[in-house]
Amino acid sequence: MNLSPEILSQIKGLELRAKKIVEGFIAGLHKSPYHGFSVEFAEHRPYNTGDDFKHIDWKAYAKKERFYVKQYEEETNLRCFLVLDGSSSMQFKHRSHWNKLEFSAHLAAAMAYLMQGQRDAVGFASFTDKLHQIVPAKSTRRHLRRIFIEMERHMNQETGRLTASAAALHELAERIHQRSLVVIFTDLFENVESHDALISALKHLRHRKHEVILFNVMEEGVEKLLDLEHERYILQDLESGEELEVSPDLVKEDYRQNLSQYIHEFRQACDEFQIDFESISTENSLDDALTHFLNKRRRLI
Repeated sequence: MNLSPEILSQIKGLELRAKKIVEGFIAGLHKSPYHGFSVEFAEHRPYNTGDDFKHIDWKAYAKKERFYVKQYEEETNLRCFLVLDGSSSMQFKHRSHWNKLEFSAHLAAAMAYLMQGQRDAVGFASFTDKLHQIVPAKSTRRHLRRIFIEMERHMNQETGRLTASAAALHELAERIHQRSLVVIFTDLFENVESHDALISALKHLRHRKHEVILFNVMEEGVEKLLDLEHERYILQDLESGEELEVSPDLVKEDYRQNLSQYIHEFRQACDEFQIDFESISTENSLDDALTHFLNKRRRLI
């Protein structure tokens, strides 16, 4: 059962929220082919004819009077860096309970929890107009707690930070020395003139032999569809402070067309360099993004 952001927000600490998100996600998979999760959050599957009897969990049988087989995690050499855009535009929200940064941090935390359960090495990085930090990738529980602390601090940072993804990601490509899966969470809200530079930085990561997933995080109803309730708004750029008066109904059609074209072109550029590009909305559950991430992981091990 998936918990809503409203309920999750009442739980103290990102680590416990990540655990609850993952438990709900795993429970939703039911009898899917996704085995091999850590026994901590996916320890059983129903017994099938031919399974080794020694793996039956008799305690589970005593509780449910059905046979269940223990599942054990597989140790892998997969290394993953979770990379959060901390620019001020990521703090936008209108209808969503979480802003884009909070949504991304909870999604990243759930991924970290999943990977640590697999004994994968997990690292963390954050950026705005520069790369702020890199927490190296390790697979211990103690290290995971450090990552959760850094993510929470990142969520609560001050506003007024600009975006310059390209420079930060170029530096990241140079500083990650071992081949890794790099998962980037960003709204891509920066100057249009910088988009070629951003593609170049993503290409740099691929040139360094890293696998890349880019999650384009937006509040779909407002930021993609311009679906607003009133006739006129004063919109403020969260990074520059610049304000603009807008009548949504007058510009909606052109806005949607231009944004759709931009996303299409960006996706094509990512496809060219074998970069996974996924659009996700803060108005939806985390499950689709977790499923995509899980599929990517399975292809790499």
